[in-house]
Amino acid sequence: MEHLKAFDNEVNAFLDNMFGPRDSRVRGWFLLDSYLPTFILTVLYLLSIWLGNKYMKNRPALSLRGILTFYNLGITLLSAYMLVELILSSWEGGYNLQCQNLDSAGEGDIRVAKVLWWYYFSKLVEFLDTIFFVLRKKTSQITFLHVYHHASMFNIWWCVLNWIPCGQSFFGPTLNSFIHILMYSYYGLSVFPSMHKYLWWKKYLTQAQLVQFVLTITHTLSAVVKPCGFPFGCLVFQSSYMMTLVILFLNFYVQTYRRKPAKREAREQPAGKEVKNGLPKAHLMAANGVTNRKVQ
Repeated sequence: MEHLKAFDNEVNAFLDNMFGPRDSRVRGWFLLDSYLPTFILTVLYLLSIWLGNKYMKNRPALSLRGILTFYNLGITLLSAYMLVELILSSWEGGYNLQCQNLDSAGEGDIRVAKVLWWYYFSKLVEFLDTIFFVLRKKTSQITFLHVYHHASMFNIWWCVLNWIPCGQSFFGPTLNSFIHILMYSYYGLSVFPSMHKYLWWKKYLTQAQLVQFVLTITHTLSAVVKPCGFPFGCLVFQSSYMMTLVILFLNFYVQTYRRKPAKREAREQPAGKEVKNGLPKAHLMAANGVTNRKVQ
């Protein structure tokens, strides 16, 4: 334990030296004072994918219909809460849409930070997206894009909450919460075969996510054009990270929706013809702001 504590102190000292003083308003909040828990949970997430696939290799896929219904409903409700609370708290704080600093809104900033903590915590909960893929043997859904996005978002938002827990940071989660209401509602409905004929709008979900990324980058860069005291390095990092998602997501979109009609007809079955574990075989799965490939 002493060695672990010493390692923890070294890691946190390194981060403090790299990023500077942390925001004192979030000191003592659950999981935030030390990076080690976030790092360990991420490692366990990655290990669970590898070990889970090995464990399920010679075992039948699980249905999990009841669990998935409850899970998707829970994420939808949490996203709705975060969307409403972010809108209300940023309005209360008189936030400037183009650029908002970290300390001018008083209690409004604290209210935003509390919602963004839930946003950070939701990234941990959404690790279950991948675990359910493993248990249902949907290994084709566990793409680089899927794992990269899930693992990186949880760690990035630990940093956001410690150094920039309000101000300009509010915009991306506001958009993402709205997208997640649509996305997890879609997943929840797709659990029921009788609803498949109404789920014609999955392509538009993909387009909405692309629009989300572009709007977030635009909003971030607007604070570069007209600075307001928000850390410049954070703006550059966020824009760069979002560009990686745009590139990966565009690649997915082109591969999924822009293939030649002949190839699409040859490779895809009509939607809803084959149902397994409560979902059509051609059902598009996605998680936390990113969508993954169809099962072929």
